[in-house]
Amino acid sequence: MQWLQIPLGPLQTNAYLLINDKKECIVFDPGSEGEAFVSYMESQNLKPLAILLTHAHFDHIGAVEEVRNKWSIPVYIHELENDWLESPSLNRSEFFQQGSIKTKKAEHVITEEKTLVIGDFAFTLLFTPGHSPGSVSYYHEPSGIVFAGDTLFAGSIGRTDLPGGNHATLLASIHDKLLTLPEETAVLPGHGPATTIASEMDQNPFLNGF
Repeated sequence: MQWLQIPLGPLQTNAYLLINDKKECIVFDPGSEGEAFVSYMESQNLKPLAILLTHAHFDHIGAVEEVRNKWSIPVYIHELENDWLESPSLNRSEFFQQGSIKTKKAEHVITEEKTLVIGDFAFTLLFTPGHSPGSVSYYHEPSGIVFAGDTLFAGSIGRTDLPGGNHATLLASIHDKLLTLPEETAVLPGHGPATTIASEMDQNPFLNGF
């Protein structure tokens, strides 16, 4: 399978596509520029099967409706943030002068860690709160990648100063759920370049001594 990183919007939030050899794909965090994002997928003859959200901050959900409506596909999000999709206050768009970004609630609400199967795609759901209370990471073992949202970055970690954030919880999520993955696992973050578990274990200053 192939994955693509597509930065979108003023915050350059990373949307991702995981694509199989049938041109089917899973869409992660379509954050903005919905028309252009849809046009790109059409130009590549892709067939999205679902939208998986790592969390519901405004910069990760801004293009959900365009993608969902174009292909009539379901959205997945953790139960603690399903209400955020409809609320510019909860998803913080109204506080960051981004207008009133909102979308309908998700068709599928994540309530537990499990294996999620969508067509040919299977993901291990990892509950990784801290940046937000309902942050989820999606581990695709066959490809050796984890879609980590704003939990872990190359050389950094997610911010915890927004409502629902907690620094100690974030560090525990990273240590217990992400750093226990194989060291060669590629970490695909919500912003910035991809990294690996090994690189962050060795070089991330926020994780030293944890």
